[in-house]
Amino acid sequence: MTMKIIMDTDPGIDDAAALTMAINDPAIDLKLVTAVAGNVTVDKTTANALKIVHFFGKDKEIPVAMGAQQPLIKPFEDAARIHGASGMEGYDFGDDYGEPIKKSAVEALHDAIMAEDEVILVPTGSYTNIALLFSQYPEVKSHIKKIVAMGGSISGGNMTSIAEFNVFTDPDAAKIMYNSGVPIVTVGLDVTLKALITSETLNALKTMNETGKMLYGLISHYNDVSGDGHPMHDVNTIFYLLHPEAYTTKKLWVDIQTDGPAIGGMVADIRGAYHDGKTNAEVCVDIDADAFNKWFLEEVSHMK
Repeated sequence: MTMKIIMDTDPGIDDAAALTMAINDPAIDLKLVTAVAGNVTVDKTTANALKIVHFFGKDKEIPVAMGAQQPLIKPFEDAARIHGASGMEGYDFGDDYGEPIKKSAVEALHDAIMAEDEVILVPTGSYTNIALLFSQYPEVKSHIKKIVAMGGSISGGNMTSIAEFNVFTDPDAAKIMYNSGVPIVTVGLDVTLKALITSETLNALKTMNETGKMLYGLISHYNDVSGDGHPMHDVNTIFYLLHPEAYTTKKLWVDIQTDGPAIGGMVADIRGAYHDGKTNAEVCVDIDADAFNKWFLEEVSHMK
């Protein structure tokens, strides 16, 4: 039985890789892609999502909708320094990749979620679209099986000493999502900084097939480097869905800081001392990184 998912994303190189896995794995039924401002502006993230969908010939099967241009309150700050001016440098996708659907991301999310039973929502960018969706259409919450969200960290950030980029970009949206009551799996820097595409894996992609060539080009232009590799932050959401056994998780109550020097920080009640034993997230805290690399190559080997 396939998993029905919706991806809310801001491609971005690692988002492009996550979309690649979601589109091609037979265990996943990708119903909709919505774009949000994040790694680059929303016109570019929308175009990049369209490029990946078109690359795999799924234009008529997987709709792409454009979403929020800016965070709810906080001024917008992109990550073009990491992903390049277009957000997806390193491969020529051409200019004929289609257009987004006429519906806004929020309208498209509402309609797709209400039409399905137990859909899984997979945000890999800032959570602005999701916050707007929950604010305008709270009835969708009961139709979402769970949210598997890339973002946050309980061990240190990449924007400040505590704040991770997706949460930092729109902390007010993150707070709305974490307070929504929808089950959430947090796939943050605690694991994504361990799930590196190593130089060995990257070189193997280069000559594998056209998809490998595309991913090699993108990842080679990815200015996010840790040790001997590139963190594939967003791909971890898909790996988690397919192989949750590769992750160690903890059920915690998570709060989001929305102002001050700690803005965008994720604070977990690690002692269970302040919320009467209640939790609002299952936080990934460790990963089998070797299994991640093996899976990544195996997935790509079956693509075009």
